[in-house]
Amino acid sequence: MANRPWDEKREVLTALLKTLRSEAGLTQTEMANLLGKPQSYVSKYESGERRLDFVEVMEVCEGLHVAPKSFLERYFASF
Repeated sequence: MANRPWDEKREVLTALLKTLRSEAGLTQTEMANLLGKPQSYVSKYESGERRLDFVEVMEVCEGLHVAPKSFLERYFASF
């Protein structure tokens, strides 16, 4: 089955979320605690098993103290 055009974009998104968490020096458990979610929530969105909607992505950015504009600039710079 051929990759759909948005598959690469999802991979970039999940990689960026993981990178930002790592840059903040947080474990998945610590990130989950900031979000009020179980560790598996972070694991699943970082692996691509779970998709995040826009509001959830913004909550992750807020928890990491990353401005949405900065997040989007890094996302689009990956293409």
